[in-house]
Amino acid sequence: MPSWGTVDDADPEPDKKTGEQGIAVKKSADGEESTSEVSNESTYTVSSDQGEEGAPLYHQADPDSMAEEAKQKERMFRKKLNRDARAAVSGSIHQKVKLIVHRLDYTPEAEQEYERLSRELMPIVREIARKTLPLLEQENSCEFARNQYHGSRFQADRVAYQDFRYFAKKRPPTENPALVVGLRVDESASMSAFGRLEAAKRAVLAVYEFCQLCQIPILIYGDTADVSRLEQMSIYAYTDFAQRDLHDRFRLMGIRARSNNRDGMALRMIAERLAAAPQQSKLLISLSDGQPKAMEDYTGSLALQDMQLTLAEYERKGVTFLAAAIGQDKEVIHRIYGSERFLDISNLNELPAKLVRIVARYL
Repeated sequence: MPSWGTVDDADPEPDKKTGEQGIAVKKSADGEESTSEVSNESTYTVSSDQGEEGAPLYHQADPDSMAEEAKQKERMFRKKLNRDARAAVSGSIHQKVKLIVHRLDYTPEAEQEYERLSRELMPIVREIARKTLPLLEQENSCEFARNQYHGSRFQADRVAYQDFRYFAKKRPPTENPALVVGLRVDESASMSAFGRLEAAKRAVLAVYEFCQLCQIPILIYGDTADVSRLEQMSIYAYTDFAQRDLHDRFRLMGIRARSNNRDGMALRMIAERLAAAPQQSKLLISLSDGQPKAMEDYTGSLALQDMQLTLAEYERKGVTFLAAAIGQDKEVIHRIYGSERFLDISNLNELPAKLVRIVARYL
């Protein structure tokens, strides 16, 4: 397909100005070991000197060197995400598309927005988690893996879901029973209409916090396309199970309506991460308001075929796809994903609780 150039393997400059909105972003230095996350104990180092009775003496570590170490860790993680993303699309129709994976910083305004939304949503999330956690404990204690296509124990309560996962089977000691979740957020320009952006933030916040309460690994990525000729595909890694950060909940407030959308490329990158994860169940939910559309000609039948090939390829690798349609192109999204993967979200106010319950259903 037409392309503006080849992929640059160099790490993108975080503050490089291109004159187009969405390019100049500040990467976060708040990785897993940022100074705000380090306990008081870890700010001290053991000296070779000894005090009374041979006890080691402790000296406070240099905070500047600790901050630099955290920044270096974040830079290395961002480079790895970029390498993995490029590897995921190698051999596909997207392999020549220039992409950058961003790790946005969070702001005090983002913290305030999170507090506002969480006050409304957390009671709902906690209630669903309260009902779910005993089921997880029961499943772990009986050593049976639920929601299987075949097995030795029939689960009558699963028949209502009509997904053919009606059986449970004895789990080998080495088998991981857990669920891993990927949430893809369409950040196309049309998300700014009719309250969709606010609904998306509320939904991802609810799913994220539910996964934290239930100890479910989760990655949440947003994406947009065509912000510039040098950045044809933009991925925003808000949360990632490979490097957990308590500040990720604030990063989620950075979800924006930006430009076009190249859905198949985004799905492929997230699905590749999930397919490689050790968890038994892998769920990828795409939250979108419109059909794929990106330059030069990624739309219509080409985009539909690419997405359906992507779905088929990664379903063979164990990834389950669901599409939550919140916009005007529901019929097109339904045709791309099929009835068994399609969620029609007519009432945006119901979106957070509905997505959380869907995630709980796959446990």
